[in-house]
Amino acid sequence: MQIPAPFDYARASSVDDALALLERHGPESLIVAGGHSLLPMMKLRLARPEWLIDINDLFELDFIVRDGDRLRVGAMTRHTTLFESDEVRRLFPIITDAERTIADPVVRNRGTIGGSLCQADPAEDLSTVCIVLGAEAVIRGTAGERVVSMAEFHVGPYETSVAHNELLVEVRLPIRPRSGSAYEKVERRVGDWAVAAAGASVSLAEDGTIDHVAIGLTAIGLDGTVTEAEAMLHGKAPSEELFVEAGRLAALACDPLADQRGAIDYKRHLADELTRRVLRRASSRAAEAQEG
Repeated sequence: MQIPAPFDYARASSVDDALALLERHGPESLIVAGGHSLLPMMKLRLARPEWLIDINDLFELDFIVRDGDRLRVGAMTRHTTLFESDEVRRLFPIITDAERTIADPVVRNRGTIGGSLCQADPAEDLSTVCIVLGAEAVIRGTAGERVVSMAEFHVGPYETSVAHNELLVEVRLPIRPRSGSAYEKVERRVGDWAVAAAGASVSLAEDGTIDHVAIGLTAIGLDGTVTEAEAMLHGKAPSEELFVEAGRLAALACDPLADQRGAIDYKRHLADELTRRVLRRASSRAAEAQEG
């Protein structure tokens, strides 16, 4: 039977209280919200916090608010809330696509967007989604707040720029006119980590050409976005021929590892095929938004 190493526990009553607890107990303290990533790691003793600080009472971080040309999402917003939000579905269908594939209802009811992003697992879906959408992370410490891009937020696998005495409190998503987005995932069974996944966001100019595009891949060794494909698509009218070439470039850009989920060639094939699919759907949704 796997059990965690001994630890002490504190339940924070507010963001300021959580920050004070982190400051008091130092780098050997860890935050827990949904717990579906951290607790299994503690059972395997891959994580051995001396203090576990529970932030489930931080209702001030559970919100979805439109603020001008951006959507603000609190770090404690649950996956289920994101999936069921009509505004999220309308503005960022890629989030709804991704949330539909994340784990199972039990996990989605407890897991949070902040927990997913802070876990920084290379196979984690919302990290790719936020990179594709050009999201910003709001990080708060006792000295104040700072805002970083997703590129700055993710330092490496399982590592973020959030210091031990800071909290991710908010994710800000820019709202682009005439835009559409999509996410596709291949998994061995429902709710599993991705064998491979892809996300895309497309914005159209008034003449129907691609004004902005971002393409991200999950679980197959890509940091950031597929910049070569994005540059190739920019300024052109969406077409199947372009999507095929973008898929080819995505397959070249990724660096997958062979494991129990599949061989390298298979994963590159998925990068190619999934990139085509998400670009096709994102462009269609952008065209619908332009007509509407």
